[in-house]
Amino acid sequence: MRSKRNLTRFTYEHTAFQGWRLCLSRGGTTFTKYFSDKHYGGGKKSLDAAESALSDLKDLLDSSKRVQGKLTPTAVRKAEKLLLER
Repeated sequence: MRSKRNLTRFTYEHTAFQGWRLCLSRGGTTFTKYFSDKHYGGGKKSLDAAESALSDLKDLLDSSKRVQGKLTPTAVRKAEKLLLER
């Protein structure tokens, strides 16, 4: 499996974590979430969860209101809540 835009694959021999990292920057804020193979039951399932979360996050942030080019605190809280629920 190869990394994709906004999704990076972590598979190192000497680390405890193997899975996907979602990292998205919008409106001056960076959102990051890790999707572990162990938690989701394998590489494909963790990738599916990461892609789903990325799609939902993009939809939320692209439709959010901005003030002087920055996301509002409400939009940031909604995005963080969305990632916590995953």
